[in-house]
Amino acid sequence: MRYGFTTGSCAAAAAKAAAYMLLTGLKKTEITIETPKGILYNAKLLDIKCSENEASCAVEKDGGDDPDITTGTWIYAKVLYAEERLKEKHFQPIDLSARCNAQMDINAKQEIIIEGGTGVGRVTKPGLDQPVGNAAINRVPREMIKKEVLEVCRLVDYKGSLRIEISVPEGEKLCERTFNPRLGIVGGISILGTSGIVEPMSSQALIDTIRVELRQRRVLGFDYVAVSPGNYGLEFMRKTYGYDLDKSVKCSNFIGTTIDMAVEMGFQKMLLTGHIGKLIKVAGGIMNTHSKEADCRMELLAAFSVKEQIEPLQVRRILECVTTEEAISVIEESGKLQQVMEQIAERICYYMENRAGGKMKTDCILFSNEYGELAKSKGAEEWFILLGQEQVQ
Repeated sequence: MRYGFTTGSCAAAAAKAAAYMLLTGLKKTEITIETPKGILYNAKLLDIKCSENEASCAVEKDGGDDPDITTGTWIYAKVLYAEERLKEKHFQPIDLSARCNAQMDINAKQEIIIEGGTGVGRVTKPGLDQPVGNAAINRVPREMIKKEVLEVCRLVDYKGSLRIEISVPEGEKLCERTFNPRLGIVGGISILGTSGIVEPMSSQALIDTIRVELRQRRVLGFDYVAVSPGNYGLEFMRKTYGYDLDKSVKCSNFIGTTIDMAVEMGFQKMLLTGHIGKLIKVAGGIMNTHSKEADCRMELLAAFSVKEQIEPLQVRRILECVTTEEAISVIEESGKLQQVMEQIAERICYYMENRAGGKMKTDCILFSNEYGELAKSKGAEEWFILLGQEQVQ
């Protein structure tokens, strides 16, 4: 599958090109940067605008074969002189055909000031990559932008300061389809990327998002966290217990990894809420619930049913079911649905605490679309007090 390039790489490429055109007066139609991964990115430049005191251009985001909502978006960079002095006071033009001396000394006062413009989000909550008030341009993209712009400065022997403004005209609209509103980033998308490369269907991108949400909650002073694999669990929490989904963490299929990160950050308690179709796997010790990793839902439901002495014919019917909702209806016919589900909830907590190495107390709540709440662990009731208190804060 074809990889793509991050919004951070696009911003760095656009900034480098705009800086070059401002400082040389020469137009460019493409530019090359080196990503942190070591892969070169040759970007085509769009919507080029130049004047004596500023230059701007755009790079179209190419997410490769990853279904990234920002693919096709234009990432703009505008470069201006940071000081009012004329550029002639800062540098002496050199022969651009000459080899650039990468070790050329730069004036210690030289600054590359990076700001966010239209469509770039602004941080309003602590615990994120950037402090509250900053544009949501993460640390690595900022380093990439600075590195590429300073390379141009060395090339033309420019020793003054520059101001870089990154903007995404479609960013405010795209923001609504990202995690940014949940994270407290308002007004646009984030400029992201640690490797500069977008890997198709990147699991790491999801894990990074989970880590950010956990860290943000820990920074706010909470030592407990409610998590759920997906939107169904978060919506169930909101409707059933009045717990706002914005205060929960969506862990996707990465339940084990989420537990690892929570322990690492010092959380003391975790509540896992989810559909039986996902969480039944955890009752078997499976910590990545993606169907490609494991799918033994019916086998596990059948095993717990056997333990509760459900009739063999009904157990066989469970094994032949296609969905967990269908299997639950069979278990209900036996009159032992509550007993089976309570066993499953207990076993889920066992494996979660085993993964946490005994360093974190865990509870769980199971539900189904048709039957609603199926079971909850013994300590789950205490969570309603905690979550209720937090809700009114």
